[in-house]
Amino acid sequence: MPEALLADRAGAAVAVPVSGARQFWRRLRGQRAATTAAVIVALLVLAALAAPLLTALEGQDPNVYHPDLIDSARGGVPVGPLGGMSADHWLGIEPQTGRDLFARLVYGARVSLSVAFAATLVQVLLGVAFGVAAGLGNKLVDNVLSRITDVVVAMPLMVLSLALMAIVPDTFPRPVLVALVIGLVAWGGTAKIVRAATLSLKSLDHVAAARLSGWNQWQIARRELLPSLAAPVITYAALLFPANISAEAALSFLGVGVQPPTPSWGQMLTSADVWYQAAPQYLLLPAGMLFLTVVSLTVLGDGVRTALDPRAASRLRIGTGRKRETGRRQEKGAVA
Repeated sequence: MPEALLADRAGAAVAVPVSGARQFWRRLRGQRAATTAAVIVALLVLAALAAPLLTALEGQDPNVYHPDLIDSARGGVPVGPLGGMSADHWLGIEPQTGRDLFARLVYGARVSLSVAFAATLVQVLLGVAFGVAAGLGNKLVDNVLSRITDVVVAMPLMVLSLALMAIVPDTFPRPVLVALVIGLVAWGGTAKIVRAATLSLKSLDHVAAARLSGWNQWQIARRELLPSLAAPVITYAALLFPANISAEAALSFLGVGVQPPTPSWGQMLTSADVWYQAAPQYLLLPAGMLFLTVVSLTVLGDGVRTALDPRAASRLRIGTGRKRETGRRQEKGAVA
């Protein structure tokens, strides 16, 4: 059991157990890049949750048109410098519509993050269910579920998503549809990882002892396997989240995702590509927010993976070079 040394009243060192959660947070805080990414992600989530409050402070609504703030003679270009930035419109306005860009961005963050979270949740639930069932089942069950998983993995996400969303009526809520489609199409990778981990875990002594004591498969999965599967599943989910944000943005950019007037970053980019010269902030702001979110979540996911499994080195090598060099010097000094 991990232990920390504390001094008692007499000055002697006393071993105190350290919980796994405390160890995880300590390792995560030790990674500067992951800590910075976590702060950025927290601010983005806070802005998305507080979108009504932030837009109320600005005094704008994301779906209100301002035709008096655009120059119709120039094709709908915003009036004023920097895309119409002012005390009333902090980041300017959209071309042609005059809708407030700041309000659209914060409400777009709410849609994009919630869709990605829901899609990740569907992927994890389906992947864990199929993976554990395949790993614990007999040979026939394993073969059937593994072949189903292989078919799902082989499906092209974008092509199948385009086909599914093209046949669904427009009355169905589009954000919910996007989350369901991404989750139902892309759970195969999670199932493969969980199946491999289950096959490795079920051969351990404590699982064999639980089987010999008369536990059924559900009891073994719930009490013995799922707690051990938490670390790899959380790690993989942390890496799935930014991929799902990109998938939602791509589908919205192609015109089959979130539809106007509901704002999302991908949907904003759909109509912004023709305005990069006349109103560059209309393209750069949603693209920059999307880039910042995906990079931050990727770095945070790698930090979570490294904190949960300290034997695995960070793939990003950000903020760890000095510590590695210090460790090498200490090892050389100990050998000498």
